[in-house]
Amino acid sequence: MNNCIFCKIANKEIPADVVGEDVEFLVFKDINPKAPIHLIIIPKVHLGPVSALGGENKNLLGGLILKAKEAAANIGVSDSGYRLVFNVGRDAGMEIEHLHLHLLAGKPLPF
Repeated sequence: MNNCIFCKIANKEIPADVVGEDVEFLVFKDINPKAPIHLIIIPKVHLGPVSALGGENKNLLGGLILKAKEAAANIGVSDSGYRLVFNVGRDAGMEIEHLHLHLLAGKPLPF
């Protein structure tokens, strides 16, 4: 996608505070955090929201969750706890239509 901000971050066209990266995924700090620790985990390839995914995406989706688990361990919140959130659609707060997973931690989180 030409104007996708997450694609631009993945391609190093826009700077981000990156805390983890491998061949498939990028983990960076959210610029508008909703918790003391708020990371965004994205696949480097552009995919739409969860609602646009199919069976062919199950391995990538599993990899995304495992990358979030790894990020939680790396920042030291595995034992205290963290929340993983997919926002799907505008009514849920989705602002960028590139598949991404939020990792929230650093304090007790309300339901």
